[in-house]
Amino acid sequence: MKVYITRKISPIAESLLKKEGYSVSVFKKDCAISKDELMKKSRDVDALISQVTDTVDAEVITNLKNCKVIAQAAVGVNNIDLSAARERGIIVTNTPDVLTDATADLAAALILSCARRIVEGDNYVREGKFDGWKPQLMLGMELRGKTLGIIGAGRIGQETAKRIKAFGVKIIYYNKSRKADFEKKTDAQKVSLKVLLKTSDIVSVHLPLKKETYRILNSDNLKLMRKGVVFVNTARGEVVEERALIKLIKSGHIFSAGFDVYENEPDVNKQLFKLKNVILLPHIGSGTVEARSKMAELAALNAIKVLNGKNPLTEVK
Repeated sequence: MKVYITRKISPIAESLLKKEGYSVSVFKKDCAISKDELMKKSRDVDALISQVTDTVDAEVITNLKNCKVIAQAAVGVNNIDLSAARERGIIVTNTPDVLTDATADLAAALILSCARRIVEGDNYVREGKFDGWKPQLMLGMELRGKTLGIIGAGRIGQETAKRIKAFGVKIIYYNKSRKADFEKKTDAQKVSLKVLLKTSDIVSVHLPLKKETYRILNSDNLKLMRKGVVFVNTARGEVVEERALIKLIKSGHIFSAGFDVYENEPDVNKQLFKLKNVILLPHIGSGTVEARSKMAELAALNAIKVLNGKNPLTEVK
């Protein structure tokens, strides 16, 4: 059995696969593999362990002659043509749950950092501008009594809300389905997207990227947000019309914004570099030793299960 891993990940994956007696190859460069290189290297593999940066479209999938499983080392699978995979009888898996805490921690950190202007303050001191305490210096936003709007109440959205709940906020959420257990634990209230945007002091985005969520936060919706809002996105950049969001930040309508993802990633809109009231991170939501190790392990175990004729642990339906 041949397995190809499209990026250097935690060595636990390769160790588990080799323990099964599989032949394992890894793309060694620290960058996204090109589509041509992916097609060349994966043509005869039995399993492909992919990343969110890979283009696994219909052409790539048709090129997979022996592949039985595409094990994505991530939660999102918007880079994979699921219909094409199903037509070829290829099982697609992902790695939910294991990165929930890491990403929720980061979302909470961004909310706090935006509200209290942490990065802006750090830069102020480093630039030698701090010349003593001042009563009006770097005034931020207290969280107590504010309303946190969670857009997408999946695992990560719920865990983010639970963390911020401790600061005395009211929680509302937008989601397709009601989350009764979440409501019971946090007193959260399900509302429409428009109501959430109009009434939230803090907006945190946790939607997966799908056809129906692409730019769901467009110029019309974003304008509904109240003045002075904190806006954080740790989900997918493409769910937000970034140009419209930047316009609101520049106008002062948005108090502060935290980005871990971007609409045209890895290209970051250069206008963002000029804004002091934004925090820009390099897509590190799941970037902890623990989470990335568990992601690699789960991806490998999913591949092993399928190659051994068993049901995978986390199949994408």
